[in-house]
Formats: sequence, structure tokens, C-alpha cells
Amino acid sequence: MFHVIYIMAGFFSTLYNGIINVIYFTRFFNNNIINRKCALDKLKKNKKSDSNHPPINTEIKYSRVRLINASGSQAGIYSANEALKIADQEGLDLVTINDKSDPPVCRIVDYGKYKFAQEKKAKEAKKKQHHASLKEVKMRYKIEAHDYQVRINQALRFLQAGDKVKATITFRGREIQHSDLAIELLKKMALDLSNVAEIQQQPSRDGKHMIMILTSKKT
Repeated sequence: MFHVIYIMAGFFSTLYNGIINVIYFTRFFNNNIINRKCALDKLKKNKKSDSNHPPINTEIKYSRVRLINASGSQAGIYSANEALKIADQEGLDLVTINDKSDPPVCRIVDYGKYKFAQEKKAKEAKKKQHHASLKEVKMRYKIEAHDYQVRINQALRFLQAGDKVKATITFRGREIQHSDLAIELLKKMALDLSNVAEIQQQPSRDGKHMIMILTSKKT
């Protein structure tokens, strides 16, 4: 009896270990598949993000190129194969920098450094971009000389920053009868700022307001 129990215990122990091993290897196999898929997805993503780079090295298929050497000087016109050989001899890359000219212009550079410099230049250019917004300068048609100069200085700052200026004169009660004085004041402002600004919208009534829009002069 004990002999039978011993055999049965051994059988179930072996069966249990077998099941555990199957589960372990199944998980191991699945994890490998998942990790490999993630790696492939990442590789595809990186490849896609770098797909906009200019033709380099063996990607250059032009019959002739105008070559700029590593020091930045014109080296003349070569076949793409000849230019690539020169780049290989110097341990550098052949990069297309202008494919619109005839023949296309290629330069011998370290592509990694070239790409970093181009990305840095693009980021700096993006920082300098300014999207013009409409800034408002408010005043009354009866305004003291000092307050008027404050408004002029305020408008000047906005214009120099690349923004447009909406000059607004607000009327109270019967002051609307003096809209001609408001127009004169706005025209004076435009004249005082004429070295940096031009009128985009002439003085006009808008309800209880007289408005004029100035924009920076195009250089």
C-alpha cells in the first residue's frame, strides 16, 4: 500500500514539475516575443523619424555633384562615386546640402556633427520666431502731453517687438460729438510713429470707440 502511495506521489510530483516548466517556458517565450516586437517598433520609429535627412553617401544617386571639401572650399565637379571615395579616404561623409542647383551641391562632413549643428540652428530659429499679436493702447481724446507720450512709448515697444497696435479712443456720453478731434489725435499718433509704423486700418468709429490699427513698417 505504501509502495503504491510512494509511486503515485512521485508521479504527481513529476507531473507538477512538468506543468511548472511548461508555464515558465511559455512566459519566457511570450516575453521574448513582446520584447522583440517593442525593439522592432522602436527601430521602425527611429528610422521613420530620420527619413527626412538629405541623401548621404551611397544614397546619393546623382551622376555629377559640385563638391565642397571638408574645409568648406569649392573642390570642383565630380561624379558621385569619385566624391564618395574622397569622403571615405578622409573618414567622413558625403552629404547633399543643395539638391536644387545644377549639379547638386554635396559637402564632405562628419554627418553626426553636421546633423547636430543643423538641428541646433533650427531650434534657435524657432525660438526667434515671433507671432504678431494685436496690442491695445487706450486713451481719451482729451489727453495731457505727458500721458500721450506714455502711450506713444507703449505703442513703440509693441511695434518694435513685432506686434500690431490697436489705438483706441473711448467716448463718454456726449463726447461722441467730438469724433473729429479723436481722428486728429489718432492721425497725430500715426505721424509720431511713422518712422517705425504704418497705418493698417484708418481711424474709424466702432460704437463708442474710435480705433486705428498700426503695424510695423516692412523693411
